[in-house]
Amino acid sequence: MSPTQPTDAELDVMIRARLAAIGIDLDQLPEGSTPDPETGSPGRDTALASLRGFVRSTILPLGAYQVATTGPADDLQALAQQVAAPALYPSIDITRQTR
Repeated sequence: MSPTQPTDAELDVMIRARLAAIGIDLDQLPEGSTPDPETGSPGRDTALASLRGFVRSTILPLGAYQVATTGPADDLQALAQQVAAPALYPSIDITRQTR
């Protein structure tokens, strides 16, 4: 069974949650799709529509990306670069110690 595309409402919830996690509140934008005449800020509906379009057009291609390799030896070398997620400096990461 293939995954179904999320609805606009589901994407809105995900987008608002991700933005709230980094301190951005879309409720600060003017309601509707009309930009604020004083600041030029886009309307909330316009911003959400743009962000939904970005998510729909970007997430799947990024998720499907694979490093091009020519064989198993190359696969191991490419995968070795993905062992641990980057950490803030200074960090001690015992998974990256050489043997």
